Amino acid sequence: MLLAVLAVIVGLGLLTFAADQFVLGGARLATNLSMSPVVIGAVVLGFGTSAPELLVSGIAAQGGDLALGVGNIVGSNAANLSLVLGFAAVISPLPLPASTISREAPLAFGAALMFTVLVQGGLSRIEGVAMVLALTAAIGWLLMSNDPDAEDDIDEEFLDNSTKTSYEVGRTLIGLVGTILGAQALVWGATFIAEEAGLSSGFIGLTMVAIGTSLPELVTAAAAARRNETELIVGNLLGSNVFNSLAVGGAIALIGPGAVNDNGVSVTGVALMMAISVVALLFMYTKRLVVRWEAVVLLAMYAATVVIVGAGS
Repeated sequence: MLLAVLAVIVGLGLLTFAADQFVLGGARLATNLSMSPVVIGAVVLGFGTSAPELLVSGIAAQGGDLALGVGNIVGSNAANLSLVLGFAAVISPLPLPASTISREAPLAFGAALMFTVLVQGGLSRIEGVAMVLALTAAIGWLLMSNDPDAEDDIDEEFLDNSTKTSYEVGRTLIGLVGTILGAQALVWGATFIAEEAGLSSGFIGLTMVAIGTSLPELVTAAAAARRNETELIVGNLLGSNVFNSLAVGGAIALIGPGAVNDNGVSVTGVALMMAISVVALLFMYTKRLVVRWEAVVLLAMYAATVVIVGAGS
């Protein structure tokens, strides 16, 4: 058990650091290769920030533990719009750009709803293909609907092309390898702990693993809120949920299709995830601002989700 706990701690730490380097290196490499900011924002950063969820869930599905992969998606989506969003908004109220309301918000809700419907009764490869096609359409819509001043929607850190391409290639590869190793350690440790503690792997995926794979978003959001650079936070979280639902959901359906033998995650968990999504979007649409009392509500909803799913596991 001690070795499993150590594997989880090391895996979480490695995921947090390596995923950040992977995203930063990939974005700067894309900049050096003269890719447009629109592509960098919609594709490179989108896939990059979901890399931990993709690898953790993919490894779990390949090993026959589809419930852990589904739990990771559900938990990450719920955490992004309750734990991460709430924590950031407690530090500083979050204003929403018009593009977030018109593009990312409906896409994130639609993607989560599609995943919720398809995961009932398990996942098949046909459903995996459907999610990948939906993701392709979503990316296409984001690219076509983007305004010419998209540079304002991306942190300047990602658009810095002052470093050498060879250096960013190395950063990206090291980040990718570190993310893979961290994901392997996290999945093994979490699965072992779940078995030893008598908890379902779906619950472990929704809580421990989901928080771990959402750590990059949590750290980034908190840092941005402390600097009052809040314009990008909500859009990034919503974009992450689109990729979690469709890219990660599609991947696990293609890699390890089958039944999800954990109703606490596939039924109760996804229902609570959608409830959080609805409440978070209502807060966003009312005043185009997420304020502190709304943040407290979202944090309470995350805590309730953990308790309710845990009681049923």
